[in-house]
Amino acid sequence: MSLIASDHFRIVVGLGKSGMSLVRFLANRGVSFAVADTRENPPELATLRRDYPQVDVRCGELDVEFLCRADELYVSPGLALATPALQAAAARGVKLSGDIELFARHAKAPIIAISGSNAKSTVTTLVGEMAAAAGKRVAVGGNLGTPALDLLSDDVELYVMELSSFQLETTDHLGAEVATVLNISEDHMDRYSGLPAYHLAKHRIFRGARQVVFNRQDALTRPLLGEGMPCWSFGLGVPDFKGFGLREENGEKYLAFEFQNLMPVRELKIRGAHNQANALAALALGHAVGLPFDAMLSALRTFAGLEHRCQWVRELDGVAWYNDSKATNVGAALAAIEGLGADIEGKLVLIAGGDGKGADFKDLRDPVAANCRAVVLLGRDRELIAQALGDGVPLVRVASLDEAVQQCRALAQPGDAVLLSPACASFDMFKNYEERGQLFARAVEGLA
Repeated sequence: MSLIASDHFRIVVGLGKSGMSLVRFLANRGVSFAVADTRENPPELATLRRDYPQVDVRCGELDVEFLCRADELYVSPGLALATPALQAAAARGVKLSGDIELFARHAKAPIIAISGSNAKSTVTTLVGEMAAAAGKRVAVGGNLGTPALDLLSDDVELYVMELSSFQLETTDHLGAEVATVLNISEDHMDRYSGLPAYHLAKHRIFRGARQVVFNRQDALTRPLLGEGMPCWSFGLGVPDFKGFGLREENGEKYLAFEFQNLMPVRELKIRGAHNQANALAALALGHAVGLPFDAMLSALRTFAGLEHRCQWVRELDGVAWYNDSKATNVGAALAAIEGLGADIEGKLVLIAGGDGKGADFKDLRDPVAANCRAVVLLGRDRELIAQALGDGVPLVRVASLDEAVQQCRALAQPGDAVLLSPACASFDMFKNYEERGQLFARAVEGLA
């Protein structure tokens, strides 16, 4: 039985990856819909015209009268709800929704929902691998990899979903089995009025949740809970009741649950304190849905991390090189700087800069001074970072990523690590953070 009324007309607004998944979903159910996009030539236009030639598609400036023909607009995460045409339609009674809301209405299996400013992709992938190791038929996606609606299947036993604040803005009732916001730091301040608005968007993930997981070290991740709501926590301190954390015994650090040691930290392939926190968050989420510890720990021992997320590239002359191009905001860069900085003998040589998305870089100053030998700056907002860092560490300005790699080679000493962790988006110089990371890795591999 379909959960969407067949007599209503809908418009998919935005024809990217998630928009195309909406088109497939609605077309397969015989629902009446059209498509609109603010771009003259959106990414999936050719695919739409080839596979669904009967669908009315309007490209360019949004037409309010056209939008108001719909009962419901499914808005792409890439388009701000504050867009005047969307606001005008909403004011005239048109419902603004999105693909995650639709997914939640149709998913028959429990959902593990994961958001946060940083580490979402690592934790989502890790929980998916834990579920697979436990023998579950698991589907992993959302903001990561496969769009949510493409994952819907009666065969799935568990969904593990990475969700962005943009996706959550159009989600009224997710109803997850367990939901978490891993951490909150300034991000997308070019789209939100401030941290409180961003925080509110993130916390929509808890709507209808049956259990929650929060970060003991970040008060902003803890939702206002109703009485009796099952609640688990993670953090790098010693855990207590219903908590995951770190314990030390005979000089050895362990991942632990409550008063029980689970495995030595040294058995993790992923490096740094931030990745220990990621492992603990994944354990908390998996435990909440009943995954056995032996399967989860087995997955942890083999998990080598994700591409462009504090990924080891090579070692040369006693210096390790790490690609953390996915660090597109200050919080992500801080996690890598502090996590890796505490895990190496020497100092970091940091490459930072790009499109800062309106962020304030002042929080980098002290951690950089404590952990870095030098900082190599590039990209549009390099001077903003330079001002924030002050004179606590030598700063080198470069014009290209290749030049940055050459400068780092000259600056780094044996025992040091070179870390590309830009604290910025990549769009001023690159197609995306993946291209930035790939070009960095290629330049590092080319060093003789």
